[in-house]
Amino acid sequence: MSNVLYIHFSYSIFIGFCKWAIFDESAKKDDEVFRLAVADLNLNNEILETEKITISVEFVDGNNPFQAVQEACELMNRGILALVSSIGCMSAGSLQTLADAMHIPHLFIQRSPTGTPRSSCPPTSRGRADDYTLFVRPPVYLNDVIFQVVSEYSWQKFIIFYDTDYDIRGIQDFLDKTSQQGMDVSLQKVETNINMMITGMFRTMRVEELHRYRDTLRRAVLFMSPTTAKAFITEVVETNLVAFDCHWIIINEEISDLDVQELVMKSIGRLTLIRQTFLMPQNTTQRCVRSNHRINTSLCDPKDPKAQTLEITNRYIYDTVLLLANTFHRKLEDRKWHSMASLTCIRKNSKPWQGGRSMLDTIKKGGVSGLTSLLEFNDNGTNPNIHFEILGTNYGEDRGRGVSRLATWDPIHGLNGTLTDRKLENNMRGVVLRVVTVLEEPFVMVSENVLGKPKKYQGFSIDVLEALATYLGFKYEIYVAPDHKYGSQQADGVWNGLIGELVSKRADMGLSALTITPERESVVDFTTRYMDYSVGVLLKKAERTVDIFACLAPFDLSLWACIAGTVLLVGILVYLLNWLNPPRLPMGSVSSTTLYNSMWFVYGSFVQQGGEVPYTTLATRMMMGVWWLFALIVISSYTANLAAFLTITRIENSIQSLQDLSKQTELPYGTVLDSAVYDQVRSKAMNPFERDPMYAQMWRMINHTGSDENNVEESKEGIQKVKYGRFAFVWDAAVLEYVAINDEDCSFYTVGSNAADRGYGIAMQHGSPYRDVFSQRILELQQNGDMDVLKLKWWPRDSPCDMFSSVNSRQRGSALDIHSFAGVFCVLAAGVVLSCLIAIVETWWTRRKGSRVPSKEDDKEIDLEHLHRRVNSLCTEDESPHKQFSTSSIDLTPLDMDSMPAARQALEQISDFRNTHITTTTFIPEQIQTLSRSLSAKAVAGFAYGSVQDHRTGGGPFRQRAPNGGFFRSPIKTMSSIPYQPTPAPNFGYGNDPDRGTSI
Repeated sequence: MSNVLYIHFSYSIFIGFCKWAIFDESAKKDDEVFRLAVADLNLNNEILETEKITISVEFVDGNNPFQAVQEACELMNRGILALVSSIGCMSAGSLQTLADAMHIPHLFIQRSPTGTPRSSCPPTSRGRADDYTLFVRPPVYLNDVIFQVVSEYSWQKFIIFYDTDYDIRGIQDFLDKTSQQGMDVSLQKVETNINMMITGMFRTMRVEELHRYRDTLRRAVLFMSPTTAKAFITEVVETNLVAFDCHWIIINEEISDLDVQELVMKSIGRLTLIRQTFLMPQNTTQRCVRSNHRINTSLCDPKDPKAQTLEITNRYIYDTVLLLANTFHRKLEDRKWHSMASLTCIRKNSKPWQGGRSMLDTIKKGGVSGLTSLLEFNDNGTNPNIHFEILGTNYGEDRGRGVSRLATWDPIHGLNGTLTDRKLENNMRGVVLRVVTVLEEPFVMVSENVLGKPKKYQGFSIDVLEALATYLGFKYEIYVAPDHKYGSQQADGVWNGLIGELVSKRADMGLSALTITPERESVVDFTTRYMDYSVGVLLKKAERTVDIFACLAPFDLSLWACIAGTVLLVGILVYLLNWLNPPRLPMGSVSSTTLYNSMWFVYGSFVQQGGEVPYTTLATRMMMGVWWLFALIVISSYTANLAAFLTITRIENSIQSLQDLSKQTELPYGTVLDSAVYDQVRSKAMNPFERDPMYAQMWRMINHTGSDENNVEESKEGIQKVKYGRFAFVWDAAVLEYVAINDEDCSFYTVGSNAADRGYGIAMQHGSPYRDVFSQRILELQQNGDMDVLKLKWWPRDSPCDMFSSVNSRQRGSALDIHSFAGVFCVLAAGVVLSCLIAIVETWWTRRKGSRVPSKEDDKEIDLEHLHRRVNSLCTEDESPHKQFSTSSIDLTPLDMDSMPAARQALEQISDFRNTHITTTTFIPEQIQTLSRSLSAKAVAGFAYGSVQDHRTGGGPFRQRAPNGGFFRSPIKTMSSIPYQPTPAPNFGYGNDPDRGTSI
């Protein structure tokens, strides 16, 4: 409504000064200050002396221009000297037109509704000679101030929030300037119900869109009333839309000291406030006494509660009343002014006030010093005196952080001060960060756990953190997440695990084998990746089967059967060839051409053990030559192949990739419940737009029986299932590779994808001021190679285990173990046992045969093994061609026995000397050995014996006839005596047999 200043005077006892005012109906405090100003002036005798001021105040709807004009016309009918209005631009334009028509000075104090920042009123006839409106409040310079501030801060991307009562046309000039500078500026209107607006964004925006929106909110400018700003900041902070790396600018002329304190308490991050200020003396006395007027202490004392809540319009209203009072005082002194006008604005022929121009000029020439410092007007009727102060806080979430003046601004000098949007520098000394982690080899492990002392940690992530701490200078405290989980969003929307600690602001940062995912990044911030991430599978290597007959591996079973058959076949062929064409054996040879000896000889030559060669025929030697060549090739091939088979395992596992794992169903596999890998497989398998067949098959196995059977709670549990059961564990490839290369038994190998679709990062609270400086340092570590050095510490290239080989072998050597030769030892043991059994059977059989008379078939051959070694060398020379046999003993030599006349049939009958009563005794100079052979009784009749001289008592030298008919002397001068008991038998002749060796 309009407050009309009505001035009435008479030339009688006193002069009455009447003031009328029109106020907006929401400006109740303007009316209070207006009345307080009139009361102060009525008490001041120096200005009005004997005059008194009477007032009349009317309230109108600021959005109803017709009502404002109607109230003003009614006041003019009563008589008026000036009109003071505190109202918005819409009604002010109508009052300006009325004042110009009636020549009534109009002091317009622009007021924005509900404390919203002012916008410039639409252009009027300002500057014309008949313009009777004076603009008490200076022009709107918000566009100029905010543009210079964001330019000083070097902002290139930010968002502007404005409330519903703000006229967006007021920042059109600012938007044009930012567009020319290439700045990316967004606009968003803040609804009256802020909570519903924020809830709607969370409901309608996708995760990626919400993440981009959060990033935009890091830099924002708020064109809104302090009340709306406080409510908006409170809502976005509680919903984690902003964090303490954000920087918001609130610009509004109407920001009191109490508003500043409340805004700082509710906000986090950095806050810059731009408000109008007034240059006032620091001394309280000087602030309250201005020229010839004393201002009410409740308005001028900054410590007074009422003074702290004064609005800008309240100050201008007080100074306006003071200015009009001084103007009226000057008009009374020069006596050159017309009486107070009583006008009618309804009639068409109404004349304007004749004294209006004079009154207007006097107001323009005057000026007062009051609550707004200096109130004066220039030629175009505007107040040029305006100053802005720029207040700011530092980055952080400390609600009690201080506010300091950063700079000032005025239309003449511009910005006075330096504004820099400085982020955290490399010096973070004195900062202590609380770090939450999850134990995961080799990223984070407990290195020392002493009772009563803090745990010490080690690992790849700890090394990265230590490198950052050394460079930046901060300290840190580590604790493990209470539930030992990385974190996932529960059904009620609350995050658990490591991420939950950051969301609830119990930790400053979190690190482990933590992957960067869109879901996690929607609630926390991540640094740039410090290591690539991919999904891998941990499998158990195929164990080598303990095959005790590994020595047979070089040849196939069919080949061994062919070799065995070949040995038998060649043995039989050799026997047949010798049987068809018997060879001539040398004198004293113990070899024979039986089938048994032929087989033994063929086998001995095959295993390269040699032996005597009793075969002299050309056919036999041809056969043996070919056999030896065959044996050489077979043995050489076996030796070469055996070495390869004992040092190289050719076992191949069928699972060599994720595709192989997904296609098979025999080997169960799974991952950690509610982990990033679990969510990744599920999202790629169930997303209808990006459905991956491989992940769809994997999800069917992982989600088998409701995710309980094949999945585990922790990664350690999955690793144990792989080692001690039939299971494949799907997890982070880096973790699995570390497990594979550090396993004591080298029993693991890994497969996976080489494509890194995401990475490991350090998580921080959303909006953390440390994110950018940490990311920059991580990039420096990667660029100078320090990050690779840290990786080699935990993933060495010279590991004793081959994590990519599916066989259980070590790289450090090719030594053979006992399993490789177990079969050979078994064959040897079997041969020993079999030999012992055969020896026992032979002994038993010999004793059993000794108690019975042998048949002809059992007594056809004599074993001259020992006789050949001894008798052939122990014979003495004998000049007589024949031997004499006594009844007590007979001395025989092989030659003498060979020269005895006998038929071939008789020879065959006496060829076996086993089981007889004749004993052969051999005397050796060094030792005496007795070799007994029993000769058959039927052999006695075959010897021609009579009175023979005993070689041991006397006789000539014993001679032996060589096979070629000559004589040779035995190298040993020892006779061989054969004592026997004579038995009656017919005489028969014994002669030489050309087909035999030495025979008896």
